[in-house]
Amino acid sequence: MSTLKFDEGRLMQVLVAPIVSEKATMVAEKSNAVTFKVLQNATKPEIKAAVELMFKVEVKGVSVVNTKGKTKRFGKTVGRRDNVRKAYVTLQQGQELNLSGEAA
Repeated sequence: MSTLKFDEGRLMQVLVAPIVSEKATMVAEKSNAVTFKVLQNATKPEIKAAVELMFKVEVKGVSVVNTKGKTKRFGKTVGRRDNVRKAYVTLQQGQELNLSGEAA
């Protein structure tokens, strides 16, 4: 695995949360990819190493999307949602990642 060149404490913080949505589920079924919310300054090699370390799977590739937060109004007050960095992690053929928490 490629965890040798990264600090293990940093890798544990790179993945913020899994994204469970309709689009993420369709991508998972179609191309064997899992979607995560990651730190704003996380790099693709760090994300790959973090997924391999935490879930013990082989990663084929990582795609990253930066989404700007929307400006929203709450009555008179104008607020802003946070910017989000998403990582689409494609797994090797035959690899599987279960995020539902069910015992297999």
